[in-house]
Amino acid sequence: MTLPSSQNDLYSGFRTAFKSFATEAIHVGQEPEQWKSMAVVPPISLSTTFKQNAPGNHAGFEYSRSGNPTRNCLEKAVAALDGAKYCLALASGLAATVTITHMLKSGDGIVCMDDVYGGTNRYFQRIAAEVGLDVSFADCTQPELLKAALKANTKLVWIETPTNPTMKVVDIKACSDLVHEHNKDIVVVVDNTFMSAYFQRPLALGADICMYSATKYMNGHSDVVMGLVSVNREDLYERLKFLQNALGGVPSPFDCYLCNRGLKTLHLRMERHYKNAMAAAKFLEADPRVERVIFPGLPSHPHYDVMRKQCTGCPGMITFYIKGKLEHATTFLSNLKLFAVAESLGGYESLAEHPAIMTHASVPENERRVLGISDTLIRLSVGLEDEADIIEDLEQALAATVSTHNHCVGIALSFGLKAD
Repeated sequence: MTLPSSQNDLYSGFRTAFKSFATEAIHVGQEPEQWKSMAVVPPISLSTTFKQNAPGNHAGFEYSRSGNPTRNCLEKAVAALDGAKYCLALASGLAATVTITHMLKSGDGIVCMDDVYGGTNRYFQRIAAEVGLDVSFADCTQPELLKAALKANTKLVWIETPTNPTMKVVDIKACSDLVHEHNKDIVVVVDNTFMSAYFQRPLALGADICMYSATKYMNGHSDVVMGLVSVNREDLYERLKFLQNALGGVPSPFDCYLCNRGLKTLHLRMERHYKNAMAAAKFLEADPRVERVIFPGLPSHPHYDVMRKQCTGCPGMITFYIKGKLEHATTFLSNLKLFAVAESLGGYESLAEHPAIMTHASVPENERRVLGISDTLIRLSVGLEDEADIIEDLEQALAATVSTHNHCVGIALSFGLKAD
């Protein structure tokens, strides 16, 4: 397929797109022959239990927590898109995290990327550590720091790339090779939520587990909460499959149907997210009211080369620092009209948030400061709207921020007060 020149420019230097991705997203796990009705769209199997021909003699399903036909369709499709042998669907991204860490026992060690989703940080610091897991954090973008963090008891390394919210990019292959050289039994997990299966395949780069909050790009419509875990190793699959059933954190058949449907347009959505985000990032980077833009598709990103080496494109996530102080950031967010101020990301609609107040409020303030999650940091999830409308909304919100601040300064000066 020949892309338009503008599209070619966007993807120049990136890995080649995964072969037959769209075809597999539409067809794998959806075969009409698996249903007596020959339905082209897999039906929603709401039944909680399944009739057995005789005690212990079932047709593949017993109880819906243990296995469900609609969930099976989704798991087969995601496995294909991840280039994996197996996939398991969980009730949320954090349910996937909890299920994975239940492979460990008290005293085992976890090394986690220092800049991660706030819920992941909270789980590792306030729950996993309290039940006897030895959790430490390291900047995995620097191999020497990751190597120094590995201990004799390390059993799991948790990588998020790009990181949430400061968009650091971790070299998955370099980290996986380093960890497995230290101890081949350490399990390397990559949270692939920001990238989706369309733009990055961690298992092909040496990771042992690829996980998602499918609530984001994989579903893509902001109407499902779900987690996904993909693996190639049979031993990991069997253990995780047991934990999926034993812990019970499974999604509903209806949510599986919705996510399965979302996959059919994943390739189209991600390409539009990337195109719109690149336009927004370039606009913000050129704007004097913006201190700094962090978008891995821009040459100014410190890990630009790593991104192109291991990915096929960029997601719609942008982080930027607005000039000024906290009130400038909150004024900007309050004046957005097209962007909704809301947590989460990866839906068709554009969202904006303030990590220090919202998604990462549970991260201790001193840690936020070290990670660069300051009062002026803003995270955007650029949606699928018209590019010009996205830029227009960012422009008017920036203009309103400057106007509001200047008005406040004028009032302060008129009263003889000091204006910061």
